[in-house]
Order: sequence, then C-alpha cells, then structure tokens
Amino acid sequence: MDRTTPEPTRQDAFHAPGPAPRVAAVELALPPHVYRQDEVLDAFTEDILTVDPPDRRVAARISANAGVHTRHFALPLERVTALDSFTDTNAAYLDAALDLGESALKQALDTAGIAPDEVDTVVSTTVTGLAVPSLEARLAQRVGLRSDVKRVPLFGLGCVAGAAGLARIHDHLRAQPDEVAVLLSVELCSLTAQRDDTSMANMVGSSLFGDGAAAAVVVGAARAADGPEIISSRSRLYPDTERVMGWDIGASGFRLVLSADVPTIAEEHLGKDVSAFLADHGLHLDDVATWVCHPGGPKVIEAIERTLDLPADALAHTRASLARNGNLSSASVLDVLRDTLADPRPAKGAPGVLMAMGPGFCSELVLLRW
Repeated sequence: MDRTTPEPTRQDAFHAPGPAPRVAAVELALPPHVYRQDEVLDAFTEDILTVDPPDRRVAARISANAGVHTRHFALPLERVTALDSFTDTNAAYLDAALDLGESALKQALDTAGIAPDEVDTVVSTTVTGLAVPSLEARLAQRVGLRSDVKRVPLFGLGCVAGAAGLARIHDHLRAQPDEVAVLLSVELCSLTAQRDDTSMANMVGSSLFGDGAAAAVVVGAARAADGPEIISSRSRLYPDTERVMGWDIGASGFRLVLSADVPTIAEEHLGKDVSAFLADHGLHLDDVATWVCHPGGPKVIEAIERTLDLPADALAHTRASLARNGNLSSASVLDVLRDTLADPRPAKGAPGVLMAMGPGFCSELVLLRW
C-alpha cells in the first residue's frame, strides 16, 4: 500500500454506502385558529379544568414554563371547551383531520413536483383520534391517489411516529428504489383535553400540545430529489417504562399518561444510544452537521442537549417549533425537518440525525446524509 495514501476518516466510512431513499419535500398544515398561551390558559382553566385558585396557580406556572408562545387549534376555543362527549369530540377530530391532512399532503406533493398518482405507498400516523377506515383511506380519492396504493396506517406511536414513519419508509424504499412513498401525520391534541381533570399530566398537556398536520414525500434511490438521503435507522424500547407516556382510553376519550421521568430517561439512555448508532456507521457525535429533534418540552430538550453535549444553537429549530406551534406530537419532528431543509445546506455528504421519543417508552433514530 502506498504510504502516502491518507488513512480513511470517519466521514470516508460514512460515504461508503450506496444511494439511499431521499427526502423530496416536507410541508406543514396548521388550522386557522391561533391563540396566545395566556388565552389558552384562561379557556382551559375556566371552562375545561374548572380549577380552584391553587390549581390555577400551578397551571399558570406550568404554562409559563412550557416554552410555548402560540398554538393552532382545530376548533375555536369556545367550541373546544363546549365539547362534552367522546362521540362529539371524535366527530370533530375526523372532520378537521381530513381537511388538514389533505392540505398537508397536497402541499408536500406539489413542492416535490410529484403527482398524486405517482405515489406507491402512503404511511399515515395519528394518535389523537380514531378513524376506521383510516385517514389515508378516506383521503385517497380526495387527493387523487391510485386505487392500488399501498396503505400503512400507524396508531399508538405518539410523538415518536414522525421519526418511526420515515424509518419504515426507508426500509420499504430500500427494496423498491423506483417507488414514491409519503408519510402523513395528523395530530389534534387540543381535542384530547379531559374535563375536570386537575392531574399534573392533564395540566401539562393543556399547556404544551397543539394541533397540526405534516406530510413528507420520500423517493427511492432510482429517483431524483434535492433533500437528504435516509441512510439507516434504529429503534429502542426501554424496559419497565410502559407507564411513562401514553393514553388511558375510556368513555371520556384520551386521558394523558405522562411521567415527570421523561427527561431523566432521555438523559440516561439517549446519549449512549445515539453514540452507538453513529459508531456503527463510522461516525462520532462531533461529525453530525444537523440535529432534527422532536420538541418534547423544555426539560426534555435540555436533557438531550446535556447528554449529547450539543452546541447552544444545535436545537434552535426544535425550540422555535415548540414556541410557535406547541408540541404537535408526531408532526413536530417533521416541522423541524421542514425548517432544517430551508436552511443553507451542509456540505455534501454531511451526516444528520433525526430523532424522537414516545410511548413505549421508546426512541427512534434516523441517520441522514446531505
């Protein structure tokens, strides 16, 4: 071997894999009713939680510390607070979810320059309402998808589903490089608030979560697109954490399960998991050019920054998404990805990591290459 040949670097090892599925477009659709955080606090504490003054002070403190400035809701606040049954709430969910989903999907396809009848597979995710047939089936004819489109509806993944959906699309398109797949996320979190429930979980949820839909278009390696390649993914389930996050579903609808342990679990596990995932691709934390992270909440964001030892501005898009929209559950990480795509591009071939955590309790890591 010529001794003047430079030793392979971590970046060289990363560039070794061949062409991979590529993100062609990501778009977000938000409902028209937008409210400041103080307006939401007043409506929820007076008309939904009906809290006493001590509980209102707790709710106000939670709201002020949520990192949220504004949120979009599927219904006007006065209609949200008037809903008094799961039947009415789910009917409202279905109407709004279809309109928002259609808008997000059409926008993303238009941005990608792909016609609806070119879509081969559609993955849909939602965890804030129930629909059978599922959302993508109800939207297929409205949007113009083919009658033979492959459908993969996901339910139960919650906040992690945006990352998990991209990961599963990557798996599929690796085997079908000529195809086009879309991921549709629709989450109407405002419609899950429980009446007269002054639990800490419900007050946190009422201060943090918003409504929106997002869609991502991903194409196989045989097709051209400008976005990053999806190189690989890794899923992790953490033991004895089933009650950390999720729903208790009953007559009143979706009752939030949310433990204060989420930041602790993130800090305990995520750094090790991300480092091991990168190492398998010849990479180190310092090699990552872009971090696309779901905005779980301020304490979760801070825990991720600490465990990954990130620069102060690494999660700027994550914080910005949380501030302007609240936590959109599975749609949030796609919103952050959309903002990242609008940035000046990193160097060609630079690595990026997209990640989210959710019910299970679990994490999903996706390796990108620009």
